[in-house]
Parts: sequence; C-alpha cells; structure tokens
Amino acid sequence: MSAPQLNRSLVLEAPLKVADGAGGYTRDWEPLGVLWAEVKAGTGAEKAETAMTFSRVPYRITVRAAPYGAPSRPVAGQRFRDGARVFEIYAVAEQGVRAAYLTCHAQEEVAP
Repeated sequence: MSAPQLNRSLVLEAPLKVADGAGGYTRDWEPLGVLWAEVKAGTGAEKAETAMTFSRVPYRITVRAAPYGAPSRPVAGQRFRDGARVFEIYAVAEQGVRAAYLTCHAQEEVAP
C-alpha cells in the first residue's frame, strides 16, 4: 500500500452552540486547525427537494492519524472547509495496519 498524497490543506471545524438571545441556540462553526489531506471523490447523486435540486458527492478524505481526544483528530459531526467548499464528515476509520492515517468519509452538498 502506497502512502497517500497529502497535497491539500483543509480547515477542520467543529460545531459550536451559540445562544441566540431568545432562549434558543444557533449553530456556528469553530476552526480547530489546518490539516493536510488527500481528497478523492466518489460517485455523485442528485436529489430533488421542494423546488430545488441538490447534488451530493461522497468523498474519502485521508489525513495523518492523531491520538483519540486530540483536537486534530476528526470525528463524525465535524466538517472540513476548503474556501467556500464544505465537506461534512459522517464517519472516520483508521487506515492500514499501523493506523498512521485516518480515512474520513465525507459528503459535499451543493445547491445550484
């Protein structure tokens, strides 16, 4: 197995609950740091919803492994940002026998 080509910098972001002043909360995103990654696209799909069509593309994003609990270790529910593009992470798995890398299964959703 060859080493992944970590040639793209992505910002790892975690959800943050912020009080809205009316007793509720809104969700904002807090940057945790920049990770170098290899990004591979899967097969996309299109979904029609009320008066709009969404394009969804799954991605496999590979980053260097980090210890459990470290802020640099991605977890499901976080996301990667690349400029205006956002990749929602829905699963993370260790890659290889030595677990030197993590594979993040993510999805990019685009509304035209």
